[in-house]
Amino acid sequence: MAPGSSAASTTGAALARLFEPWAHLYANSKVIATVVTFGHIASLLMAGGLAVATDRATLRALRLAAGERGRHLEELAGVHRLVVTGLTLSLLTGLLLFASDVETFVGSWIFWLKMTMIAVLLINGYAMTRAERSLRDDAADASPAWERLRRAAVTSVALWYAITLAGVALANIA
Repeated sequence: MAPGSSAASTTGAALARLFEPWAHLYANSKVIATVVTFGHIASLLMAGGLAVATDRATLRALRLAAGERGRHLEELAGVHRLVVTGLTLSLLTGLLLFASDVETFVGSWIFWLKMTMIAVLLINGYAMTRAERSLRDDAADASPAWERLRRAAVTSVALWYAITLAGVALANIA
Protein backbone atom coordinates (compact mmCIF):
# COMPACT_ATOMS: atom_id res chain seq x y z
CA MET A 1 0.00 0.00 0.00
CA ALA A 2 1.58 3.24 -1.13
CA PRO A 3 1.31 6.33 1.05
CA GLY A 4 -1.45 8.53 -0.33
CA SER A 5 -3.46 5.60 -1.72
CA SER A 6 -7.08 5.08 -0.71
CA ALA A 7 -6.06 2.08 1.40
CA ALA A 8 -3.52 4.29 3.21
CA SER A 9 -6.24 6.93 3.69
CA THR A 10 -8.60 4.32 5.14
CA THR A 11 -5.89 2.99 7.44
CA GLY A 12 -4.93 6.53 8.44
CA ALA A 13 -8.54 7.40 9.25
CA ALA A 14 -8.95 4.24 11.34
CA LEU A 15 -5.73 4.91 13.25
CA ALA A 16 -6.71 8.56 13.70
CA ARG A 17 -9.96 7.46 15.34
CA LEU A 18 -8.10 5.01 17.56
CA PHE A 19 -5.62 7.67 18.71
CA GLU A 20 -8.11 10.56 18.78
CA PRO A 21 -8.05 10.93 22.60
CA TRP A 22 -4.25 11.21 22.57
CA ALA A 23 -4.28 13.60 19.58
CA HIS A 24 -6.82 15.81 21.37
CA LEU A 25 -4.78 15.81 24.61
CA TYR A 26 -1.55 16.52 22.71
CA ALA A 27 -3.11 19.35 20.68
CA ASN A 28 -4.64 21.00 23.74
CA SER A 29 -1.71 20.76 26.16
CA LYS A 30 1.39 22.82 25.45
CA VAL A 31 3.08 21.08 28.40
CA ILE A 32 2.51 17.58 26.98
CA ALA A 33 3.49 18.67 23.46
CA THR A 34 6.65 20.28 24.85
CA VAL A 35 7.63 17.27 26.98
CA VAL A 36 7.05 14.76 24.16
CA THR A 37 8.87 16.87 21.57
CA PHE A 38 11.75 17.54 23.98
CA GLY A 39 11.95 13.82 24.81
CA HIS A 40 12.14 13.00 21.12
CA ILE A 41 14.81 15.57 20.29
CA ALA A 42 16.83 14.95 23.46
CA SER A 43 16.91 11.18 22.92
CA LEU A 44 17.99 11.70 19.31
CA LEU A 45 20.66 14.14 20.45
CA MET A 46 21.93 11.62 23.00
CA ALA A 47 21.88 8.62 20.66
CA GLY A 48 23.04 10.45 17.55
CA GLY A 49 25.67 12.52 19.32
CA LEU A 50 27.21 9.51 20.99
CA ALA A 51 27.00 7.48 17.79
CA VAL A 52 28.60 10.13 15.56
CA ALA A 53 31.36 10.85 18.10
CA THR A 54 32.05 7.14 18.48
CA ASP A 55 31.99 6.59 14.72
CA ARG A 56 34.58 9.36 14.40
CA ALA A 57 36.70 7.69 17.09
CA THR A 58 36.34 4.38 15.24
CA LEU A 59 37.63 5.95 12.02
CA ARG A 60 40.57 7.44 13.93
CA ALA A 61 41.27 4.12 15.68
CA LEU A 62 41.70 2.42 12.33
CA ARG A 63 44.98 4.33 11.94
CA LEU A 64 46.33 2.95 15.23
CA ALA A 65 48.26 -0.19 16.06
CA ALA A 66 46.25 -3.31 16.93
CA GLY A 67 46.91 -2.95 20.68
CA GLU A 68 45.53 0.57 20.74
CA ARG A 69 42.57 -0.47 18.62
CA GLY A 70 41.70 -3.04 21.27
CA ARG A 71 41.07 -0.29 23.82
CA HIS A 72 38.66 1.35 21.39
CA LEU A 73 36.78 -1.94 20.94
CA GLU A 74 36.30 -2.15 24.71
CA GLU A 75 34.61 1.27 24.73
CA LEU A 76 32.28 0.53 21.81
CA ALA A 77 30.05 -1.97 23.61
CA GLY A 78 29.29 0.46 26.44
CA VAL A 79 28.54 3.30 24.06
CA HIS A 80 26.24 1.16 21.95
CA ARG A 81 24.10 0.38 25.00
CA LEU A 82 23.56 4.13 25.48
CA VAL A 83 22.84 4.62 21.77
CA VAL A 84 20.25 1.83 21.86
CA THR A 85 18.69 3.39 24.96
CA GLY A 86 18.45 6.74 23.17
CA LEU A 87 16.96 5.10 20.08
CA THR A 88 14.41 3.30 22.24
CA LEU A 89 13.33 6.56 23.88
CA SER A 90 13.21 8.18 20.46
CA LEU A 91 11.02 5.35 19.17
CA LEU A 92 8.59 5.72 22.06
CA THR A 93 8.33 9.49 21.75
CA GLY A 94 8.19 9.17 17.96
CA LEU A 95 5.18 6.88 18.32
CA LEU A 96 3.52 9.51 20.51
CA LEU A 97 4.24 12.17 17.89
CA PHE A 98 2.89 9.89 15.15
CA ALA A 99 -0.27 9.24 17.18
CA SER A 100 -0.77 12.99 17.64
CA ASP A 101 -1.38 13.48 13.89
CA VAL A 102 -1.77 10.09 12.25
CA GLU A 103 -3.47 11.28 9.06
CA THR A 104 -0.60 13.66 8.26
CA PHE A 105 2.15 11.12 8.92
CA VAL A 106 0.54 8.09 7.27
CA GLY A 107 0.32 9.96 3.96
CA SER A 108 3.78 11.56 4.13
CA TRP A 109 6.51 10.10 1.93
CA ILE A 110 9.05 11.97 4.06
CA PHE A 111 7.82 10.13 7.16
CA TRP A 112 8.16 6.75 5.45
CA LEU A 113 11.60 7.67 4.11
CA LYS A 114 12.69 8.59 7.63
CA MET A 115 11.31 5.31 9.01
CA THR A 116 13.15 3.39 6.29
CA MET A 117 16.41 5.16 7.14
CA ILE A 118 15.92 4.35 10.83
CA ALA A 119 15.44 0.68 9.92
CA VAL A 120 18.64 0.81 7.84
CA LEU A 121 20.42 2.50 10.78
CA LEU A 122 19.35 -0.34 13.07
CA ILE A 123 20.51 -2.96 10.54
CA ASN A 124 23.80 -1.10 10.20
CA GLY A 125 24.15 -1.04 14.00
CA TYR A 126 23.64 -4.80 14.07
CA ALA A 127 26.34 -5.22 11.40
CA MET A 128 28.63 -2.96 13.41
CA THR A 129 28.18 -4.98 16.60
CA ARG A 130 28.86 -8.21 14.67
CA ALA A 131 32.10 -6.72 13.34
CA GLU A 132 33.03 -5.61 16.87
CA ARG A 133 32.41 -9.12 18.24
CA SER A 134 34.50 -10.60 15.48
CA LEU A 135 37.31 -8.16 16.26
CA ARG A 136 37.23 -8.95 19.97
CA ASP A 137 37.96 -12.55 18.97
CA ASP A 138 40.62 -11.57 16.40
CA ALA A 139 41.82 -7.95 16.56
CA ALA A 140 44.66 -8.53 14.08
CA ASP A 141 45.43 -5.56 11.83
CA ALA A 142 44.64 -7.65 8.74
CA SER A 143 41.21 -8.78 9.92
CA PRO A 144 38.51 -8.04 7.31
CA ALA A 145 36.22 -7.08 10.19
CA TRP A 146 38.12 -3.78 10.51
CA GLU A 147 36.98 -2.84 7.00
CA ARG A 148 33.39 -3.87 7.86
CA LEU A 149 33.59 -1.71 10.99
CA ARG A 150 34.92 1.23 8.95
CA ARG A 151 32.09 0.93 6.40
CA ALA A 152 29.51 0.67 9.19
CA ALA A 153 30.91 3.79 10.92
CA VAL A 154 30.80 5.84 7.69
CA THR A 155 27.27 4.58 6.96
CA SER A 156 26.18 5.40 10.50
CA VAL A 157 27.36 9.03 10.26
CA ALA A 158 25.65 9.48 6.89
CA LEU A 159 22.39 7.97 8.18
CA TRP A 160 22.31 10.07 11.35
CA TYR A 161 22.60 13.26 9.31
CA ALA A 162 20.09 12.08 6.68
CA ILE A 163 17.59 11.14 9.40
CA THR A 164 18.05 14.56 11.00
CA LEU A 165 17.37 16.23 7.63
CA ALA A 166 14.27 14.08 7.14
CA GLY A 167 13.03 15.02 10.62
CA VAL A 168 13.43 18.72 9.89
CA ALA A 169 11.74 18.30 6.50
CA LEU A 170 8.93 16.36 8.16
CA ALA A 171 8.33 19.19 10.61
CA ASN A 172 8.40 21.86 7.90
CA ILE A 173 7.01 20.20 4.77
CA ALA A 174 4.69 17.35 5.72
